[in-house]
Amino acid sequence: MTQNITEFSKKLNISEESIKQFIQDFNLEISDCLSPNLGITQNFEKFADENKEFLKKYDEDLNREKTAEEIAENIHQPTEKVEQIIQNQFPNIYDNGIYRSSISTFGIDNQLGGDYQFIYNYFGNKTELKHRDFIGYRDLFFYISDMLEPFINPEQSKNWGIQKAAGIVVYGPPGSGKIFWAKKIAEMIDFDFFEIRKSQLKSILINDKKLSFDEYLSQMLKKDKVVLLLENFDDIMMFKQDNQNIIQDYEDVKESILHSIEKFEKENVLMIGSAKELAEIESEILAPGRFDVLIPIFPPNKQERAEMLLFNMTKNLSKDATLLKILQYNQADQIPFWKETAEKMKVFSNTMLVDFTQSLKKRIRSLYLKNKTENIRISQGILDACLKESASKLTGEYLNNVQEFLSEAEDNSYDRFAGRIKDLKQELETYKAKEEPVRTIGFHPDDK
Repeated sequence: MTQNITEFSKKLNISEESIKQFIQDFNLEISDCLSPNLGITQNFEKFADENKEFLKKYDEDLNREKTAEEIAENIHQPTEKVEQIIQNQFPNIYDNGIYRSSISTFGIDNQLGGDYQFIYNYFGNKTELKHRDFIGYRDLFFYISDMLEPFINPEQSKNWGIQKAAGIVVYGPPGSGKIFWAKKIAEMIDFDFFEIRKSQLKSILINDKKLSFDEYLSQMLKKDKVVLLLENFDDIMMFKQDNQNIIQDYEDVKESILHSIEKFEKENVLMIGSAKELAEIESEILAPGRFDVLIPIFPPNKQERAEMLLFNMTKNLSKDATLLKILQYNQADQIPFWKETAEKMKVFSNTMLVDFTQSLKKRIRSLYLKNKTENIRISQGILDACLKESASKLTGEYLNNVQEFLSEAEDNSYDRFAGRIKDLKQELETYKAKEEPVRTIGFHPDDK
């Protein structure tokens, strides 16, 4: 029988947090270690059974207070290098320079070239992209799993009185994958998933019968284990200002949700709102016991972009597909080929990455039909043309959405995503207009 992560951590006598941090520190694919609902895979169980002592040392180290100097001495590395990693990845919440909880000596040693091949002998240095549940985002996966702990682990309610969330808001720039993560949440807690689009707010067609939103919600409350995703949540739940035109359908939906939300936990219903930003949402909606769980959905980072490009280029291809042969001829069936392009895709959303790969596939196909050969070179010119085409969605409005998202993610979740926030800030900076220095009319006496 598959053990969940809570049961497994008790069996090993190490903390659940240590298992989660271990997976992140060694860049292990989540699907290699855990099932979607946090069940331990046979692969990870075998590793843990045969390396109990190492995992205990890892757990003890993670929970021990230590300075950067002590970490550096233990792994025989310069203190400056250790401090740089800590500065890049973790917020310094200890003014006295003492670190613990989420800062692992072993994790830092791994980044600085320590030999941990014995770990990768169990998991492999990489898992084929097509076998993954999703790419990257280990930090976000475990953040979400923490938020969902009362659903996954009933002990929290029984022993600690921690209640399940009635509502969650997933927020992020357009195209960042909010719907994907809402579906992932349903999968993690083993609930059925239903999506309510903006166009359905007035009437929802169920079994050839049109229902009002209130009637539809009443029906959902009769079901068991249901996730309801509500799109355009920030528009629907917007704070009303004086002299503002009110969309009556939105008001009806808001009132219906506020009227029913107290029943959600009892009836095993979880509502997820998808929003571009939080600023305009009425504070009453985000109050405790309502939509008080806020989950930031980030655009992919540089490494994730490279992996997503390869994944989308090879998705659904047969072993003898013409495109796959062309990719292999260019060594574009491997991640290193895509790293330079991924570097140029600063602040790109998931949708923009898909647009790029679709454009590239069409251009490669046209070259193949013209030249009748699989030995087609994917030139820099072709890549740049596709990059320019896919960047059409990189508008001022989109960049403003990213800026607002960064501000809200920093306010709400900085301690969990400090490194990701810092990297995204730096990428966003590259798009900010630089003011030209103003020169006074005439010439300076020193000019020659």
